[in-house]
Amino acid sequence: VKHMLKVIGAFTSIFLIVIIFLRIPQENVGLASFATKSNLLGSPSSAQRFLNILTAFGILLYIGIAIQLNLLNN
Repeated sequence: VKHMLKVIGAFTSIFLIVIIFLRIPQENVGLASFATKSNLLGSPSSAQRFLNILTAFGILLYIGIAIQLNLLNN
């Protein structure tokens, strides 16, 4: 169980890093420009809302896994 939580935690960390990199640029630079020009995530407003939900879910998942791992170590 502990090993599985560590693996899920690592994937969650990578996921959050990618999501945060997609969110950082607000101007027409970097990945935000790519996402809006290619319609990869749909319209900019729905993409922003979708990324907000994904980020919140990822943060909650990460905190939950961190608490579980902390409790297993004690």
